[in-house]
Amino acid sequence: MKKLNSICSDCRSFFKQTEIIYTIGLLLILVAAGCLHQQRVQKMSFLHTQGQDIVDEQGNKVYLKGVGLGNWLLPEGYMWKFGSGGDRPRKIEKIVNDLIGEEQAAIFWKGFRQNYITKEDIQKMSELGFNSVRVALNARLFMTEDSTRQFIDEGFQHLDNLINWCKEYQLYVIIDMHGAPGGQTGANIDDSPNDLPELFMDVTHQDALVKLWVRIAQLYKDEPAVAAYDLLNEPLPQNTGAADKYRHLVEPLYERLITEIRKVDKKHMFTLEGVNWANDWEIFTKKPDNNLFLQFHYYCWSWPTNLHSIDYYLKKRDQWNVPIWVGETGEKDNTIYWGTTQYFEEKNVGWAFWPWKKMDTRNTPYSIVKPANWDAIAEYSHNGIRPEKEVAEKILNDLLTNIKLVNCEYQKEVVASIFRQVPGKIEAENYGHGAYGKDYFVRDTTSKAAVYRTWGYVPIELIETDSITQQKRNGTEQCIALNREEWSRYSFYCLTDAEMQLRVKLFASEVPANIQLMCGEHEFEETLTKTGWDTLTVSGLLLNEGQNSMTIKSMDASVKVDWILIE
Repeated sequence: MKKLNSICSDCRSFFKQTEIIYTIGLLLILVAAGCLHQQRVQKMSFLHTQGQDIVDEQGNKVYLKGVGLGNWLLPEGYMWKFGSGGDRPRKIEKIVNDLIGEEQAAIFWKGFRQNYITKEDIQKMSELGFNSVRVALNARLFMTEDSTRQFIDEGFQHLDNLINWCKEYQLYVIIDMHGAPGGQTGANIDDSPNDLPELFMDVTHQDALVKLWVRIAQLYKDEPAVAAYDLLNEPLPQNTGAADKYRHLVEPLYERLITEIRKVDKKHMFTLEGVNWANDWEIFTKKPDNNLFLQFHYYCWSWPTNLHSIDYYLKKRDQWNVPIWVGETGEKDNTIYWGTTQYFEEKNVGWAFWPWKKMDTRNTPYSIVKPANWDAIAEYSHNGIRPEKEVAEKILNDLLTNIKLVNCEYQKEVVASIFRQVPGKIEAENYGHGAYGKDYFVRDTTSKAAVYRTWGYVPIELIETDSITQQKRNGTEQCIALNREEWSRYSFYCLTDAEMQLRVKLFASEVPANIQLMCGEHEFEETLTKTGWDTLTVSGLLLNEGQNSMTIKSMDASVKVDWILIE
């Protein structure tokens, strides 16, 4: 019995020692993991401009591919399906107050801001390939509107959270003053109280803007995850007369802001937008700082659908020898998304897609599921009947659930188009933006395309399959025309090595028409044997992880090409 007790005692001693060793080992693992995590979080580098590039502290080029965080800290009525009665934050807030009362409204907005953008959103952005975010701020969430101009903790807390999440997932943050004190546009997008650009009409609003930007700079002057300060979003539209009346005040305000910010922050970049929705750069007469880049916004809302030339901005880039950047692009369709990001990257112009998500849509990376009976609330914003309080509470609570990323609908085709990835569909008009003989070859270089890329030599034609009304709603369909021995080249990305199938939609007026398809080291020759539109299918297409390219060549006939589908 004594021997048994001795054995048990030895066993207890052994297990105790083992437990201690296990505990120490576990602690060491956790500490090591924490150190690795800390290293990962801290490895971000301050960015600065170097000629026409943005680089890190080691001189490595950083090409900003971002996404805009709209509707989070500055709600926009069109993303809520609202009418003029709810076209800006203060009006949306009034609607919510009307529906459920101020006390419940305060609870709603707290939940909205907590749920709309979370750590999970930032993680997903990183996984998809974005490396930066442009966060739209409303000054009214950070500073009171009364004469005291007191800072509001809530706004800064949300910004702190965002920056910490972005540090963890290695995304840079561009802080965008989307709604300045008083309003810089006199329109709904800046939460203007009186539909006037009062920022430029009352110097006290400018004083408040300086105060707010200096506070932001004080908080983040040592934070490398912050890439740049976007001092004013889209000041002074032309169509209201505001640009003509106040444009002379924009450059001096930029200079004042930069001077005051530089007193506390010597490191961060500035990005400056022109007047008239950021795109009129004639206001810029001299560089107010040596660490800045210019910004324009790029939307393709014309009909027929066209990519717009950016030569105007490229010339200013050469003149100032600074980077240029597209702070907003999007709000259209996948054809445009593929064409624009390809165009920008060919010209070394970074971009930020707008926005990350909105309600009941097919043209953003994520779509918020519209709550049941949401149309009743939307109708109220159009001067309709006000829903009962209990009904409105249920609808708004459903919205708080639906805006969480896990409950949103992921739109794979949108992301594939933004990053030009396959499996996916390549519209034929989105051939590469490289030089003649590199991305395309046509014999006639005396005429330009009729639509879409009107500065290019490859003929592009409309496919008139829908009524004009449908085309204006859904976007136009284009095709390219290739004559004998003419060709177009397409670049795209594959996330893994893969074997895929290729389908090409073509039109021949005379047959047989021989087509050559070249992809990497593979070459296929196919023949169209009937007139009109037909689809060629090629199997066994071997693609490499990373960038791939494919060329379509008409060997002996005139053909039209609508699209290429790789799946």
